[in-house]
Amino acid sequence: MYGVEVNKLSKRFGTRRVLEDVSFSLSVGDSLAVVGKNGSGKTTLLKILAGLAAPTRGTVTFSNEKQKLDRAEVRQCLSYVGPELTLYDFLTAAENLTFFAAMRGTSVDTAWVETMLAALQLGGRGGDFYGAYSSGMKQRLKYAVALLNDPVYLLLDEPTANLDDEGKKIVAEIIARQKKNGIVIVATNEAGEYGFADKLIRLGN
Repeated sequence: MYGVEVNKLSKRFGTRRVLEDVSFSLSVGDSLAVVGKNGSGKTTLLKILAGLAAPTRGTVTFSNEKQKLDRAEVRQCLSYVGPELTLYDFLTAAENLTFFAAMRGTSVDTAWVETMLAALQLGGRGGDFYGAYSSGMKQRLKYAVALLNDPVYLLLDEPTANLDDEGKKIVAEIIARQKKNGIVIVATNEAGEYGFADKLIRLGN
């Protein structure tokens, strides 16, 4: 069974403390909401988990059947959606999916792309340039990219940012499926999103 253990994780930027002794342990079927005010370290924590930043102190251990996963193995089974994730404006939606699939060492066919876009209410828009998408459509396409590898670990920073009610419903469905088959960690300061997860930790004061 896949899991992740965070042990006394801390992060400082110069003299500014962002995270201090954060610890938790999750396994498949678990979901965690990381909450707190702006600047409390939510995004920093997710970046560390995603391998986009290094902690000042502490450890993050991803495992399967109690065997530690190396960084390459983690990349194959982890996806991240957040403001930091940028797709390519000069590529179409379908081209973005094809490109990011290739970056993960796999491929997608036209049928998969059409099915995924339809599920995200982007049906018929696969040939449109990403740069021409609205902010809500861009957020939905980020989820399509995140689901390319059928991730075990799904990290979501501000999961419903820029989304209308229909988009929020789609995200809720994605999270519900992920909770059955993997691990989901949601960083948010929106109380309405706390219910996406079964466990909660609060950062900051």
